[in-house]
Amino acid sequence: MDADPNSIVNSPGSADSQLSGLVSYTHWIYALHSLSVLSALLTARAVALHFVFGLPSIIAVIMNYARRSETRGTWLESHFRWQIRTFWFALLWIFLTSIIAMPLLLIGVGFILGLLGFGLVGLWVIYRIVRGWLSLRDGHSMPVLATLP
Repeated sequence: MDADPNSIVNSPGSADSQLSGLVSYTHWIYALHSLSVLSALLTARAVALHFVFGLPSIIAVIMNYARRSETRGTWLESHFRWQIRTFWFALLWIFLTSIIAMPLLLIGVGFILGLLGFGLVGLWVIYRIVRGWLSLRDGHSMPVLATLP
């Protein structure tokens, strides 16, 4: 009795199992991002810098891209987009803060501006991780911005 491989892939049970696996996978990604934030908080480092340049977050983003196509058309697609955008926008805000603060170091304001900027980016990252993870726990998708025409 040979089983048809297509019947296994297309059965509702396997679709639920695959989605359940992706939910667990997404929890792991949030956990890796949280590990970066937690390690920054415990070692008195800037959360924003540790989030973007920390190994757990880099691994998490690679994991996002590795299985992103599997989430297309599911509510988990919004979580993957949320996680990826959190990483890249944090990097962008760190870069912009650095560009603005560096020349201002000459007059002494740059240090305070850099601390303030990195602090705000760190708070934003924590907010995005917590909001996303709680939403995932509750089985809700993340809000998706409307695209421009």
